[in-house]
Amino acid sequence: MPHPLPSSPPCERPLATSSARASGIVIAIAIATFLAPLLHAQLHPPALADAEIEQIREARYVPSDCILLFVKFLDLRTKEIDDLYAKPRRPGREQDTHDLIEQFTSIADELDDNLDDYGPRHADLRKALPKLLDATERWATAIKSPPEDEAYSVSRKIAIESVRDLREAATQMAAEEEAWFKAHPPAKQKQQQQNEPIDIPR
Repeated sequence: MPHPLPSSPPCERPLATSSARASGIVIAIAIATFLAPLLHAQLHPPALADAEIEQIREARYVPSDCILLFVKFLDLRTKEIDDLYAKPRRPGREQDTHDLIEQFTSIADELDDNLDDYGPRHADLRKALPKLLDATERWATAIKSPPEDEAYSVSRKIAIESVRDLREAATQMAAEEEAWFKAHPPAKQKQQQQNEPIDIPR
């Protein structure tokens, strides 16, 4: 164990040394703060692959397509979980299950955030929401299907909560959209936009 260095009495400690030491601490904290997200990203790989992220970016301007992409990616994760237990057990299966469930939860939470974003804009999700609601039933079954194991028990509970939140959000949004589009038919909206005067910049 290293011995502590002898310290000078407070009155005899040079101000420059104290200032330099304080600056060093500030710099160290700043570096640690900057590196923390990078280290976290290295330890926890992103839930979505680069190709999947690109697909979502391309579909971002068509909300219904974007939501259905999330459904597709969540289906892929639950299928991978099913496949792990459809075959003879291999080493690391429980950790793989944990990682897939964590990915699933991260993607599900991102989808939930997108629903929150699309709601106030009255994006037309009437075709996507029933498919999303059907999918939540599949996901809940798939997440619950692996046998109990402490390697993923906590992650599974969180994932099931995320599915429940998605189901509630989609159910509420479906009711709100039905009321909104009944009062604001898209064809009527389009006709109103066509009849509105065009503001030509001068």
